[in-house]
Amino acid sequence: MADDHVAAGRGTTDRMVDLALRGAIGAARRLPYERRVAAMGRLTTHALGPAAGYRRRAERNLGLIWPEMAAQRRAALSRAVCDNLGRTLIENYSGEEFARILPDAPVEDAGLDTIARARADRRPVLFVTGHFGNHEAPRRVLSRMGYEIGGLYRPMSNGFVNDHYAATMQGVSGPVFAKGRRGLTGFLRHLKSGGMATILFDLHDQGGSMIDFLGRPARTALTAAELALRFDAPLVPYFGIRRPDGIGFDIAVEAPIPHDEPLAMMREATRRLEARILRDPGQWFWVHNRWKADRPRPAA
Repeated sequence: MADDHVAAGRGTTDRMVDLALRGAIGAARRLPYERRVAAMGRLTTHALGPAAGYRRRAERNLGLIWPEMAAQRRAALSRAVCDNLGRTLIENYSGEEFARILPDAPVEDAGLDTIARARADRRPVLFVTGHFGNHEAPRRVLSRMGYEIGGLYRPMSNGFVNDHYAATMQGVSGPVFAKGRRGLTGFLRHLKSGGMATILFDLHDQGGSMIDFLGRPARTALTAAELALRFDAPLVPYFGIRRPDGIGFDIAVEAPIPHDEPLAMMREATRRLEARILRDPGQWFWVHNRWKADRPRPAA
């Protein structure tokens, strides 16, 4: 049986989308770094985002969570979301140029002592984060500080895009594993050996538990908490928060989530992410179908 989550889309349309994306990335990378990041943000806001339906989906999700929000405000936030998405995309394809603009250490460091002790004791650490700001920024900063951090990710449905998307993550720090039986086996082996790894937990998970997220129930995987308990690993939220200039970042490594029942732990992880989103909603990827189970069915 094939892995459930391994990307398989390799048809003609997938190839055309991949070629267009490669062309946009290649053209952007010919620009100096700061101009490149800003240009990709504009391109995603005004062309790629609308064409893919991202702005429309972001506005719909914003209306679901904040129905009282004015239409102009929702439109402005949807543009900010697409701008951040485009910037994040090209940053993650910019390798060492991206790494060079990042700070040397987190500005919020409540969890640093925990991960330092875990490394000294050869214990694994699980980091949890969401698609907020740039989710790879904290991994890069901690890598520079000497930590090797792998990851577990959900492959993209377009196999051609996924090939180079996965390569951008592999080049950052420790090994990354695609969700699925084979990937999970490697991920578990990595943790068992005392490795550190990241899980992004803010995507809809069909088999997940219902946890209120921004006031609406959303299916949420308990995997990160379950693995933290299984391997006696600290569960540490971290975030890469984009600065107002659109280029720089502040890194937050938060205090670990106390071990408890997996559902309680993931509720706390959700609360930590919510706090970041409420401070700056334009930095979260509202383009995700996060509340699938909460949407009314269309009339027959």
